[in-house]
Amino acid sequence: MRGALARGAGFALALEDGARAGAGAEGIADLGRRVRADVRGAGPLLQPLLDDASVTDVLVGAGRTWIDRGRGLEEVGAAAMDEAEARALAVRMAAACGRRLDDASPVVDATLPDGTRLNAVLPPLSDDGTLICLRTKRRRAFTLAELVDAGTVAAPLAPVLAGLVRARASCLITGATGTGKTTLLAALLSLVPPTERIVCIEEASELRPDHPHVIHLQERGQNVQGVGAVTMTALVRTALRMRPDRIVLGECRGPEVRDVLTALNTGHEGGWATLHANSTADVPARLTALGALAGMDETAVAAQAASALDAVVHLRRERAPAGAVRVVASVGVLGRRPGGGELVCEEALRRRPDGSLAEGPAAQSLDALLARDGEVPASGAGPVRGARRRTGARP
Repeated sequence: MRGALARGAGFALALEDGARAGAGAEGIADLGRRVRADVRGAGPLLQPLLDDASVTDVLVGAGRTWIDRGRGLEEVGAAAMDEAEARALAVRMAAACGRRLDDASPVVDATLPDGTRLNAVLPPLSDDGTLICLRTKRRRAFTLAELVDAGTVAAPLAPVLAGLVRARASCLITGATGTGKTTLLAALLSLVPPTERIVCIEEASELRPDHPHVIHLQERGQNVQGVGAVTMTALVRTALRMRPDRIVLGECRGPEVRDVLTALNTGHEGGWATLHANSTADVPARLTALGALAGMDETAVAAQAASALDAVVHLRRERAPAGAVRVVASVGVLGRRPGGGELVCEEALRRRPDGSLAEGPAAQSLDALLARDGEVPASGAGPVRGARRRTGARP
């Protein structure tokens, strides 16, 4: 078939040339799917895994392939590939993204044409040969109700999270890699009133909330000449000129934190961002470290963050009989110690091992925050004031 294409034959004729004698229409159709996967997707071994709606990640390395369906990693022996195959596939996928991957540029982080997130690393940076990490793009956002059914969000906590959206609270969603931060954020943004305009700023476009007015801005790396980069900081400043009702940062990971805090302190309420952190208590230190990258000292970060951000929703992975599950572990409230001291994040609600909720020292502060809206949507539970009591949370 490759020979036919090289001779200038059309795709249909090349398929017929490459199909086995007597393969028939089904054989040609199967060959066509494999070729399209090889030319435009992740190859005939990995593309079927990405097409599986239950798969979130595909990982290749050291001659082995794994997938994640949300229950932990599973090895797929049938999709294993040797080093030559893995390297050729990684280079081709990088080229499909308009990026270069070779010995002079051995790391690439990009988005495939179908929205799949690609990260690839070549030896000698990797002792295990070529590494490929693919993060699938969901066809639609989960609803909050679906996350409750999946066990990610405890049922009593759902109206609290929805209340944060309706109260136009500015919040961070935190957790380790692969805990479902983007999934939860997309579900919550789907609750934003349809009359509002959401501007999402991301390194690679992943957020797809079910909302009629979402604008996506995506960071761009430099080209092979070393120019043309557009940073997250530049995109945040651009977003401020786009009449946003809500500004959303897909991942807060650098000096753009200064521009986000500035935006949220100038009347742009209801903003959201994700952040890598081990717990709600670790968030102030993470913000301080990111602020330092933008030239902000600890006092400036504390003053800006305490004024701009209201709450933190933290996710983690927990072990379960069926495998690891992602859960909303706690909700915290940001503030400063008395007298304008250091930035702190106090726990308001915490998920117990049995799925029930316990209240923390900031429970009343969370009630006051939710009371901006005056009612809990969707739950039919009545006024927000006293929300921690309606969750069934106990000290």
